[in-house]
Amino acid sequence: MKKSSLKMIATVGTLLTLALALAGCGNNDTAANEGESSAQSKENKTLTVYSAGPDGLAANVQQAFEEKTGMKVEMFQGTTGKILSRLEAEKTNPVADVVVLASVASMDGMKEADQLQSYKDAENADKINSDWSDAEGYYYGYSASALGIAYNTKNAKTVPSEWSDLAKAEWKDKINIPDPSLSGSAVDFIYGYTEAEKTGWDIIQSWKTNGLQVNGANKEALDSVITGDKDATISGVDYMAYKAKADGEPVEIVYPKSGTVVSPRAVGIMKDAKNVDGAQAYVNFLLSDEGQKLVTDAYLLPGNKEIPVKDRAALDEIPQLTVNWKDAETKQIDILTKFNEIFQ
Repeated sequence: MKKSSLKMIATVGTLLTLALALAGCGNNDTAANEGESSAQSKENKTLTVYSAGPDGLAANVQQAFEEKTGMKVEMFQGTTGKILSRLEAEKTNPVADVVVLASVASMDGMKEADQLQSYKDAENADKINSDWSDAEGYYYGYSASALGIAYNTKNAKTVPSEWSDLAKAEWKDKINIPDPSLSGSAVDFIYGYTEAEKTGWDIIQSWKTNGLQVNGANKEALDSVITGDKDATISGVDYMAYKAKADGEPVEIVYPKSGTVVSPRAVGIMKDAKNVDGAQAYVNFLLSDEGQKLVTDAYLLPGNKEIPVKDRAALDEIPQLTVNWKDAETKQIDILTKFNEIFQ
């Protein structure tokens, strides 16, 4: 109320009445605002993250991030396929703030589908492998696994040095591969291998002729090798093999001399994220030295090459195939179709 209006009021009693009324309204508004602010503050202190494995890494990152920021993380863990299915089911009512996938091709597909928002100013972004990340800041390849041949050291008579070795008689009915419809890294491998190698599909057909079994997701495929049911798994996820070896299991991993596929794992912020500040803080943490050291503790390759690896081959020690990931997700549909035709 303006001062000129107050002068027009006739009595002190009226002035007091108005003053009290205004004070009461002010207190009610303040209380209401404080209530809304408190609710909003509580909501903003919760961050929803959908993360592909490894489970131990996701849990360790969650704990360290919560301790560092005081923010509560609601974590959903699953395979890349399960996460994408969940995101699709929630399309009309988005829940996730941050998504972490084990396939950069799938993450690039999310960008093209306008499901992500750019975060170009992420801390330490300049230290992260640019080949694994989006140039416009829609996602960052914070880690990667290399896909090799994981074999049982007790059962394998020889150590394979090339992909074609697994078409030999000594490996007959003793090899498997993760199901690419269940494993993001397996479909990345098949895509990368057949794109980079002209004879890729011929080699895959020779594995099929030699009794190659499609054996569930990554863990199921490797478990068959650890137990001795199979002697080797093709497209074995290396960090899982290194972890199993560290746990005393009879398993080793080898990277064929002709090269293999390195499968980046990426983090991005959902376009409809409710807690953008928290999401950016989570990305910053994953890219920080602390976050990258947690990555190496899980036997993964860090996105920051300045962070030393732990008890595993470094990136520059792994022979790599040159893979063009542009539009890979779209092309992977054809890849899966052809793979299924071979193994139906």
